[in-house]
Amino acid sequence: MEDLFLVSIAVILSALFSFGAHRLGMLTADGAAASFLVGSFVGVFGSMSAFILMTIFTVSGFAATAKGLKDKEARGLQEGKHGERTWRNIAGVGIAPCAVVLLNILVDLDPLMFEVMFISTMTVAGADTIASEIGVRDPKVYLITTFERVEPGTNGGISLFGTAVSSMASLGIAVLGWVIMTQGLDPLLLIPFVAGVFGNLMDSVFGVLLEDRGYISKYSNNCSTAILGALFGALILMVL
Repeated sequence: MEDLFLVSIAVILSALFSFGAHRLGMLTADGAAASFLVGSFVGVFGSMSAFILMTIFTVSGFAATAKGLKDKEARGLQEGKHGERTWRNIAGVGIAPCAVVLLNILVDLDPLMFEVMFISTMTVAGADTIASEIGVRDPKVYLITTFERVEPGTNGGISLFGTAVSSMASLGIAVLGWVIMTQGLDPLLLIPFVAGVFGNLMDSVFGVLLEDRGYISKYSNNCSTAILGALFGALILMVL
């Protein structure tokens, strides 16, 4: 009965949050629908702690989008017309944690492995969001493959400020995620932190080598690097 109650709460909160974000112009209609599906899937088939972490991450992402939005609009660096997210944005971020939840259903992962992999998808997505939304304000941007100076917002462009802020975001999400999902602190939380930094850098590499050449979209890039981050985190845990 308690599990049914928690699942119901997760579904209701997903619906309310998605509807509210749509009404505030943060999500398009299809983005709201996708957000509801992702949140409900994690809440129903994952865990309440995973759902809470994802919700906090999503709210933080919207806050990062809103910060300095006028400046980003003036420079043409915002998402959509006014920073709104579509279903593609949600899928790019949401498929990876849903894939970890699905994997856990299919093979019954060790709880610690599930926690590391799920948190890692969040740290990668969080680091990438912060790098994209806040890091673009640093005018000194360099291409990750050649370190050639490029314009802010260029695929594969990295900056000292953006890398530092995104790494801090990855660490913050790792700590928060670990506390929420394990109810404690442990040096092992550094695994999803490292996975987040790794995944964020790979996002830039994929942006140059694959996205710019038309092999993948930026949403596929977001999704694949988050999954790569989860696998990287799992590999580190298995080695330790």
